[in-house]
Amino acid sequence: MNIIFAVVVLSSLTVLTFADPDGVLPALLSGAKDAGVLCVALLSSYCLWLGVMRVWEKSGVTSALSSVLKKPVKKLFKIESDETAESVCMNLSANLLGIGSIATPYGVKAVTLMEKEKNREYATDMLLVVNAGSLQLIPTSVISMRVAMGSASPYDIILPTLLCTLFSFCLGVFLVRTVHKIRKKQGGRVGFSTRNSAKKGRATA
Repeated sequence: MNIIFAVVVLSSLTVLTFADPDGVLPALLSGAKDAGVLCVALLSSYCLWLGVMRVWEKSGVTSALSSVLKKPVKKLFKIESDETAESVCMNLSANLLGIGSIATPYGVKAVTLMEKEKNREYATDMLLVVNAGSLQLIPTSVISMRVAMGSASPYDIILPTLLCTLFSFCLGVFLVRTVHKIRKKQGGRVGFSTRNSAKKGRATA
């Protein structure tokens, strides 16, 4: 990915140098300024929600949220451990607030704990798809970027984002459950990790 970005930047600079030599430096300065403004806007938003989630953890809101969502989460992901369910709940909560970078550590922890679960392959597949669908009530990151870029109505993205992510979430859950049911009926083992292990085994043989 770094190579791709480097190639894109160098190619753009080369073309701009020949097309508009006088505009190269102003474009670089303007881009740096916009990037700085965007970083500050995202930083303030992330600091706010990180603080809120930390307060939630210390005040017991996280535990209360987990107890409320524990049953549906366990049913959806087919997991048994309370600790795993709590990590999944925090991951989903961060995604609902549109701050995926905060959701990542909880997702990694949940995947690690899922290795001990009986239905670990189904659970990890479901978690992967749910995070990809990323149901969002408040797209915090997008709103912050729109504010930083001077949008006249930065919050009008909330309803379209909610509808789109709700559709992708429901579709993803339906497909994961359907695929696993089909493979189970066919007598085959399911899950991305299992298929990768099988490929490695054949390659070793």
